Amino acid sequence: MGFVSEFKEFISKGNVLDLAVGVIIGAAFGKIVTSLTDDVIMPIVGLALGKVDFANLFFAMNGQHYATLEEAKKAGVGTLNYGLFLNAVINFLIIAVIIFMIVKAANKMKKAPVEVVAVAPPPTTDQQLLMEIRDSLRAGRV
Repeated sequence: MGFVSEFKEFISKGNVLDLAVGVIIGAAFGKIVTSLTDDVIMPIVGLALGKVDFANLFFAMNGQHYATLEEAKKAGVGTLNYGLFLNAVINFLIIAVIIFMIVKAANKMKKAPVEVVAVAPPPTTDQQLLMEIRDSLRAGRV
């Protein structure tokens, strides 16, 4: 089998296509969650905490003070960006909660396995006749 036909067989399998679709949807979903966190949630949290901009919470490694993270980067100073880290943690928590809810809903949709109880087939006419003979012998009627 040639490389091209082998690759075609591999790529046309259902789980490879499902995985590709999942990765694409996941990437798009990640962008939505990042926007939700950066553009909606963090500004509200920052406002509630006294107009704090989490994107500009950082520690300059040279010990000097810079008004914004961009200023520190332009100066070539190494920074510890704990505000961006907090944004990433909140992104993760939002995604984790949503994935948990999706999995929980999918598990509810699954039907419980139906128990199959095996029923013995009725005795054949030969078996029935033999049982009658046995019962008569036990009763002492023969």
